[in-house]
Amino acid sequence: MSIVLTSAQNRFLRGIAHDLKALLQIGGKGVTPAFLAELDEVLERHELVKVKVAAEDREARDALIDEMVQASASALVQRIGHVAVLYRPAKEKRQIVLPRG
Repeated sequence: MSIVLTSAQNRFLRGIAHDLKALLQIGGKGVTPAFLAELDEVLERHELVKVKVAAEDREARDALIDEMVQASASALVQRIGHVAVLYRPAKEKRQIVLPRG
């Protein structure tokens, strides 16, 4: 189950994500168990992550992004071209405090 964000929270997270570099890249093999394990670890550590999606057409990119969001139980904050921004609050030490509403 993925997280639902309000528009204010989404805007707040997009502002934070603006200066981030893509930490992960997904390629032709798609969403593999190894990639999901890495994504899970990075989301737990950083909470907000940029992922570069190397797929040729828009439908393939959208499918990979949807699969990543569902498998990682995260929220899609933003998608621009080949880059998707994912958010999931950490279970242990939360770093990002979302605004209410």
